[in-house]
Amino acid sequence: MSTDVTKMSFEDALRELEQVVGQLERGEVPLEESITLYERGAKLKKRCEAKLKEAEEKVAKLTLSSDGTPTGTTGLDET
Repeated sequence: MSTDVTKMSFEDALRELEQVVGQLERGEVPLEESITLYERGAKLKKRCEAKLKEAEEKVAKLTLSSDGTPTGTTGLDET
């Protein structure tokens, strides 16, 4: 759990977040550790949201010809 959250991939952050949530739901840790886990979970959630937003911004949009036939894709920042 010492990995820097800001350097984690989406998949790694989500996997750890699921573990944190599981531990908190099961109530298998003392209160002080629960607080630390909750704070870590909040950081992991924020990282996952940031990575999802980043991915959404990179999603390609479909380009159509004048008759509506798909002709390819362009990035969202390309017009």
